[in-house]
Amino acid sequence: MFRKSNRVTDVAIKKRSRVPGVMITQYVEQLPAGKSTPDFTRKPMPTTVQEGKKAFLKAMVSGEPAPTVTWERNKGQVNDPEKYKTRYDERTREHILEIPSVKPDQADTYKCFATNEYGKAIVTATLNVIEVGFKKKGQPGTKLTTGPKFSLSFLSIIQQSMDGEIDPKLWELLISAPKKDYERICFEFGITDFRWMLKRLNQLKKERADEQAKVVEKVDKVKQIEVKPDGRAEFSLDMTLCDPNSAINLYKDGTMVPYGDDEKSKHSLKKKGSTYVFSIKDPQPEDAGFYQVDVEEANVLSTDFQVPAVEFIAKIKDVKAVESEDAVFQCVLSTPLNSITWSKQDSSLEHGNKYEITVSEDKLIHTLRVKDCKMEDHGAYYAIAGITSSSASLIVEVTMCGFNKFFPFIPHSYPLTFVNCNIILYLPEVAYGFYFVLTAADRGVQFVSGLSDTVANVGERAELSCKLSSDTSEGRWYKNGKLLTNGDGVTIIKDGACHRLIIDCCKEDDAAVYRFEAEGRKSEATLNVQDPPTIDGDALGKFAKPVIIKAGENAEWKLPFSGGAPMNIKWYKDDDELLPGLNVKIDTSATKSQLRLTKCQRKDSGEVKIKIKNEFGTTEAISKLIVLDKPTPPQGPVDIMESAVTSVEFKWKPPKDDGGCPITNYIIERQQVGRNKWSDLSEISGSNPSYKDSDVDPGRRYCYRIRAKNTEGISDYLQTEDIQAGVLRYPGPPAAPKVVSAFKDCINLSWSPPCDTGGTKIVGYNLEKNKKGTIYWSQVNQGGPITDTKYAVKDVFEGAAYEFRVSAINLSGAGDPSIPCDTVIARDPMMKPKFKDRNMKTFVVVRSGNTVRLHINFEASPLPDISWLKDGIPVSKHVTITNSDKGSQLLIPTSERSDTGIYTITVKNLAGQESFNVEIRVTDDPKPPGPVELDQNIQGTVTLSWSPSPDEKRDDRLHYMVSKRDSFKRTWRTVADNLFNNKFTVVNILPGREYYFRVFAKNDIGLSPPSESPVFGTEKEKERKRLDFQSPPSFILPLRRRTAPQGYECHMSCAVKGDPAPRVTWYYNNISLNTNTNYHITNVCGVCSLLILRVRAKDNGEYKVVIENKLGTAECSMTLNVKGEETCTRFKNHT
Repeated sequence: MFRKSNRVTDVAIKKRSRVPGVMITQYVEQLPAGKSTPDFTRKPMPTTVQEGKKAFLKAMVSGEPAPTVTWERNKGQVNDPEKYKTRYDERTREHILEIPSVKPDQADTYKCFATNEYGKAIVTATLNVIEVGFKKKGQPGTKLTTGPKFSLSFLSIIQQSMDGEIDPKLWELLISAPKKDYERICFEFGITDFRWMLKRLNQLKKERADEQAKVVEKVDKVKQIEVKPDGRAEFSLDMTLCDPNSAINLYKDGTMVPYGDDEKSKHSLKKKGSTYVFSIKDPQPEDAGFYQVDVEEANVLSTDFQVPAVEFIAKIKDVKAVESEDAVFQCVLSTPLNSITWSKQDSSLEHGNKYEITVSEDKLIHTLRVKDCKMEDHGAYYAIAGITSSSASLIVEVTMCGFNKFFPFIPHSYPLTFVNCNIILYLPEVAYGFYFVLTAADRGVQFVSGLSDTVANVGERAELSCKLSSDTSEGRWYKNGKLLTNGDGVTIIKDGACHRLIIDCCKEDDAAVYRFEAEGRKSEATLNVQDPPTIDGDALGKFAKPVIIKAGENAEWKLPFSGGAPMNIKWYKDDDELLPGLNVKIDTSATKSQLRLTKCQRKDSGEVKIKIKNEFGTTEAISKLIVLDKPTPPQGPVDIMESAVTSVEFKWKPPKDDGGCPITNYIIERQQVGRNKWSDLSEISGSNPSYKDSDVDPGRRYCYRIRAKNTEGISDYLQTEDIQAGVLRYPGPPAAPKVVSAFKDCINLSWSPPCDTGGTKIVGYNLEKNKKGTIYWSQVNQGGPITDTKYAVKDVFEGAAYEFRVSAINLSGAGDPSIPCDTVIARDPMMKPKFKDRNMKTFVVVRSGNTVRLHINFEASPLPDISWLKDGIPVSKHVTITNSDKGSQLLIPTSERSDTGIYTITVKNLAGQESFNVEIRVTDDPKPPGPVELDQNIQGTVTLSWSPSPDEKRDDRLHYMVSKRDSFKRTWRTVADNLFNNKFTVVNILPGREYYFRVFAKNDIGLSPPSESPVFGTEKEKERKRLDFQSPPSFILPLRRRTAPQGYECHMSCAVKGDPAPRVTWYYNNISLNTNTNYHITNVCGVCSLLILRVRAKDNGEYKVVIENKLGTAECSMTLNVKGEETCTRFKNHT
């Protein structure tokens, strides 16, 4: 069942599962798309197995994401892998809890949990275990089996029903099925006596009706699923919706199935008036399952579609029958089936007066007998087994005796045949024979299905029904020949061709022969009214409560009942029949029975049962007798937990029988061996069966008595054996203490327990110390024994040397001390100085007059010596140095420019030293430079010069910055920075614009005020003379000689000039190389290069470069010598 919510939050929403008995908790209000809470598509079933056999609990779950399945039990754990095994079967998709060898103590209620992130589902199943050798009276060696043949007792079935452990599918099917199908459905689930279920079924029907009433006004004519002759599987119902727009959902095995409204869909729904017909097109084995129809969230129909693997070995064959005779159809199946479906056209046939349906003992041969054939019985008949069908025709032949009533002139010897409402007459006297086709006359109303014998219990509803061939025919009902009307305690209903007689509450005098007549046709059936024994629900609930009495008192049970006489009443105690005797009194009448047990003892506690039986059935009721008494003695043997010098501790087991109520106290007595007197020691709580006697003398022997006490009295005693208290025996010395760590104010020690404990447990240790140079040992632990095997000694002096020893203490006292440990000095461990700040500044700028503060953190042990230097010499007196254990601080309260320098801190101790440098620069805002002068020597440039800033001599890091603004853009732009001289030439001066310049002095503090220049302006040139730069080509840098080894690359280049740019051509032995791909030739800005990637012997020779333009030609050559050849290089230059 799918639920919808509006908001997403962490909640706990209880949901109803489609499988009864399953409880679902949803963790979120709104499930994400495609996600769902866990649910059980098949829950684990109750199981009964024999001791020593295997037991399986199986479950199938659904949910997205896939749930995690775990198992628990009420009275124990299931985490022992030898007793319980869990696994998942991929093929069957089952989660299985396997118990390899069942023990009686494993009989319990088991819980199965399915959990994912959106919720969890819980279901329970009971495991019953039959102990080996267990026998009931009259039933030696009882064995439980499963399947169609059940030996499970009627009591066990009732107990299952009380525990809610019947397959929930059975309840769903019974709610939707008519009463006539109850027996068949129960038999399919292995239940042969279902009368005890009717009360629970009626309650479920009422609950289901209350749910349906919210969405449906009326539900009627529910038809279970069956395969039709046309091959479709259909199930239907009549219902009227409260809201025509209500959603109608179809589910298969708990999963929603989409359906259409036309017959081409796999699953379809057709609506005719108030009739809803669901159908499955071309059903296959995978379509088998448990189908349910819901309107909104209310279930209105449940049906089980089973597809057995069966075929027809012998199909039914066409049959001819003479009117008033019987016609028989018979088929043989390949697999035994309890029943198949017989139908004529679209109507299913049922066993009754008209049709007799039988099955052979081996369930393979199925037979349909059509009784007293009439002309309207002709037509096609179908046998349907699973999704396989077989069809045949019935032809009814009319006898001449009947035909002569209408046509007396035709001889009796002429054959007649009835086909499709026509009579075919054959006249043999006519040449070649002659056929007449005569239309048969209407024979009036006929019974399509007659009345069937019915059995009903007193107080229940009974119904007799039949169906005529005409919707307009009226009929009359008779009881033992007497005409019945609606006023005679019955309800007569006519629904088209169906006629029903309903008795709402049957009485014994309603048993009779009932007959229905219509237009000369009649059908009879017998109603048998049974009166099985019944017990009122309130009386049964009162009877089931346990009877609790004290020992010696009487117990009594009374139970009223009703039912048809004679009654057989029997009482049982733990399955043994009780017979009247000295302590057993049984008083039984026609309406009640009473049992009285006198002078009951504790052993009489157990189960009390009454069984009431008559010819119509059996019922039982169970109660329990609890007799309270004093407990039995505590159980031995007594285990001695401790036998010390000053105490004795022992324990025992609780009584085997607590007398029916909890043990409240134990009473302890003691006797010293050799004396006769017993003394009361104590009365302790009953929750802890152990005692510690702390008042004993060393070496003496004692004996103890233990009694259990509850609200009913005190038990007999359990006496212990003699228990001897311990003697004085001191422990041996522990091992010498070990120094874990030492500091100036604390020394940490540890030691091992002694090998000899003195026969009792060690309760603590004493630790002593000795200061080196003295003979006195003082105890460190003044506050009591040390319970651990380690201790931190804090009462030490820095730099002092100590020895330590330790002694163990048991119940007898302190033993001898250990040998002293090695001498240890109270001081911190040696550590080389190390600076802690990884991001310490190495350069600091301070404005003159401000405070300079440097804080350097370090760690070192022992305490180091700290020194500060400025530029390699000690710092001035006005510099304050403050040192601590963790760092040092340099402070200059009012800094001056003379304080600029490199400061070095050195931290040194016995383990080593470490230094760190910090450059401090003390300065101030720079003063501006002097006046700026302008000078133009080259067109398009202007040279700025200025007087130096007064701070230039005092600050070696002072420099200048120049900015420019012209009359066109009117924004200042930096044109030079980091100038350490007093002159700068500005380029890109355009004619026709005015320029303004500023010069700033700049240091580590910032900028000075600017020094501004005069306005610089140029006039735009009216006419510019063009210059002629043309020149013939020439070599700036000629080729250089090259010698290259074979297999290596060779690079040769030269530089050329000329205007216009000359064309460059490379030659090898007077052969142009410009188009040869074996050479890489480039010309970048007059630099001409040729690259040979891999020199070979044949590359040896003369290389030449020729450059030319319109003004002339020039060339340059060289000879490449490859190593291994005679080297000779010649240069030729031609112009």
